[in-house]
Amino acid sequence: MSFTPFDITCYNHLYERFQNIFNDELINEICSQGQLKTYGQDEIIVDIGDEMNHLPLIVTGSLKILTEDKEGKELLLYYLEMGDTCAVTLTLDSHGQKSKIRAITEEHTEVLFLPVTHVDHWMVKYKEWRHFIMETYNYRMNEMLEAIDNLAFHNMEERLLKYLRDKAMVTGDKEIHNTHAQIANDLHSSRVVISRMLAKLEKDGLIEHSRNKVKLLKL
Repeated sequence: MSFTPFDITCYNHLYERFQNIFNDELINEICSQGQLKTYGQDEIIVDIGDEMNHLPLIVTGSLKILTEDKEGKELLLYYLEMGDTCAVTLTLDSHGQKSKIRAITEEHTEVLFLPVTHVDHWMVKYKEWRHFIMETYNYRMNEMLEAIDNLAFHNMEERLLKYLRDKAMVTGDKEIHNTHAQIANDLHSSRVVISRMLAKLEKDGLIEHSRNKVKLLKL
């Protein structure tokens, strides 16, 4: 089996992540059909209203997935890490439906975009791909239900602490380099409320925070 330099890089990334899930034939096919793109931090890779003909598969880095209300206010749904794909895009067919989510990089990130037509074909051809897609869909749907439950039943302090812990877990870094306004935007809140809640969490000994950084002291 021979690979071009691009394919070798892609194959090595995917083989490390999926060697116990996918066979070599499927990994090679994913690499040959996918388009690998690299992004810096805080870049939008998919926006609301974009035509969706490809499924994003995270090779390195992480993304946050948000939705938006009628007033344009964002709400964080979940994060994606290496080896993850987006549950919302799994519901799209091959006719170019419009995206209902916004995907933003949390750090330097590589994304492999897979044509939806091939994704459908692999569902039939590869049992392990079918299992991966179904497990991904179920996991992300549970995360979205948790986000709704969190919004409806938890107070802002609990929501904020969960947000910080989730973000630290995804990035592997206890220091979160976001402004109060960025955190407020993710949590569908205001900067003033977030600043007050951060001050309380710091007083309780759970975090240290400054204008553009929050450090978790207890996970």
